[in-house]
Amino acid sequence: MNYSQFLNMIPEAILVAILIAFFIADFASEKDDSRGWFNPFACILMGVLTVVCILPLEPKSAFGGMYVTSQAVNVMKAILSLASLIVVIMSRPWITAEEGKGREGEFYMLVASTLLGMFMMMSAGHFLLFYLGLEMASIPMACLVALDKHRNNSAEAAAKYILTAAFSSGVMLFGLSLLYGACGTLYFGDVAANLHANMLTVAGMVFFFSGLGFKISLVPFHFWTADTYEGAPTTVTGYLSVASKGAAAFTFMAILFKVFPALYTQWHYFLYVVIVLSITVANLFAIRQKDLKRFMAFSSISQAGYIMLAVTGEQTMGITALSFYVLVYVVANLAVFSVINVVEQNNGGTTSMDAYDGFYTTNPKLSFLMTLALFSLAGIPPFAGMFSKFFVFMAGVSGHTFDTTIGSWAYIVVFIALINTVVSLYYYLLIVKAMYIKKTETPLPTFKSDVNTKLALALCTAGIAFFGVASCIYEWIYAAADKF
Repeated sequence: MNYSQFLNMIPEAILVAILIAFFIADFASEKDDSRGWFNPFACILMGVLTVVCILPLEPKSAFGGMYVTSQAVNVMKAILSLASLIVVIMSRPWITAEEGKGREGEFYMLVASTLLGMFMMMSAGHFLLFYLGLEMASIPMACLVALDKHRNNSAEAAAKYILTAAFSSGVMLFGLSLLYGACGTLYFGDVAANLHANMLTVAGMVFFFSGLGFKISLVPFHFWTADTYEGAPTTVTGYLSVASKGAAAFTFMAILFKVFPALYTQWHYFLYVVIVLSITVANLFAIRQKDLKRFMAFSSISQAGYIMLAVTGEQTMGITALSFYVLVYVVANLAVFSVINVVEQNNGGTTSMDAYDGFYTTNPKLSFLMTLALFSLAGIPPFAGMFSKFFVFMAGVSGHTFDTTIGSWAYIVVFIALINTVVSLYYYLLIVKAMYIKKTETPLPTFKSDVNTKLALALCTAGIAFFGVASCIYEWIYAAADKF
């Protein structure tokens, strides 16, 4: 084996080094009860990884084309690295508290392991490496969900996650076996060259779509989401809601463009149905939720529908819109989970929406920052979420004309998504109403946020305010997508 090929995998190599550094640091300081240096050390390493991914690395391949990277892939790796950095920052109040004590090194190693799997999955040029990356991301994620072993619902959430993940992986492998039987290869380029529209290949694509739909939480593959989000530690829920969704959506888009151009018509219609169901069903169920983490679960299902809308349009516009949407979604969603996390730590572990009644009277700053994040998720101008939704809608109709069947469907689906945006505004405003308008005799007590929570909220709020108006961000992503 030519080991110099590993030099073509710079982000992955650095991430492996970070994983080893976490292991050594955890092992060497096991008897140190305080370890106040560990979280800053982890933040610095994740920050270095983010900077490396932002750098304009040359497109490389390794292992006979099984590993292939590009500028667009590196952009998404940078976005996921930023998400992991924010999650590591916001994790300190929980991971150093009594319920997380002794598992700090474990948490950082699992986050790095999950991120490594996502990186491998996005850089795959072969279905075998894609599947290995998928499982490398899924199994540590299940461990993260179960990390709070003192809570029964954490173990229950992990069991539901791993069982449905195993089933979805089996469904996906069955689809890949059908594609292999039809094409005789698992390399993306070779499958695309040998793929023809027939019952066998369409069935293989549908099974593959169904397996990956679980990872993105698309309807009707979403049933695990609410229970897992509710039972997992809040920090882990935030990480699960943004990182795994972004990686899976980007990989799914790349595979559709690279492998299934011969089945363009079939997967477009299938995707249109799933997008409409995901956005509509999730919005209707979100309105009924009384627990904030379950509410955010259905919000994430709806957001997944919007993300996948970018896949249905022209390639460069779609890649740009999807990457930009994930970037904005990362900062907005993690801002919400940062507030949920600090409230949970200071109010006996409650995540009930009723607990936020009158929140503004005791904690006006946190209420204001959460309102900004919710407005961005809803797509209210002038926040970044409005621009991300606009670009997704534009991407959804790009490359289509209304006088064709697929083109007319594209405009109809975008119109339905626009209507659902109004519905989503209603249920996001329910939380704002609870914080500012509802009165209660026992509001949440006034409390001070720790330094890590303030830093995480500062990063997220800066992103919400500036990503939409800083055109250089969109131009950077567009330039990378043009070289996909």
